[in-house]
Amino acid sequence: MRSGDGAANRQTCDETFQVREFKEPNWIFNRDMYVAVGETWKWIDKLPWTDEQWNQYASDPKLRTFAGYYDNALAGYYELRRNHAPSAPSYRDEYKGEVEIAYFGLLPDFIGRGLGSALLTSAIENAWAWAPTPSRVWVHTCNRDHPNALYNYQAGGFKIYKIEEGEPTDG
Repeated sequence: MRSGDGAANRQTCDETFQVREFKEPNWIFNRDMYVAVGETWKWIDKLPWTDEQWNQYASDPKLRTFAGYYDNALAGYYELRRNHAPSAPSYRDEYKGEVEIAYFGLLPDFIGRGLGSALLTSAIENAWAWAPTPSRVWVHTCNRDHPNALYNYQAGGFKIYKIEEGEPTDG
């Protein structure tokens, strides 16, 4: 799914919801949130990763991690990943300068409170604000996400770019 040319104009739920960026890599947070958020939806692609793989992933300078807090309690997270232009032209040139909302979700106790749209608004705004301005912001969703994920992304200004059908893979 692709976002328009800027952040959607959406209101956050209230003043008790805050989003903070990790200024230093914290692979344990990335791993633990991936597991805690993704368990319900059967996210499995990173489950076999070692601590070293998680550390390497979270330390990538093209990855930014944000945590959402509701009334000072950890409620969710998202990761933004920048794709830079390759040094040599290739079929991937269409992805140069993009920012992907790589992982996004709420902890189970915070689903259904209207926080998903506030968290997504933060993700979109931070993606577009990441200098240099990206050529596009996008997110991938599938049947291993919350049933309202597609609706939330569309309400946030994303448009369906491509639909793929087939059996989900484990890797």
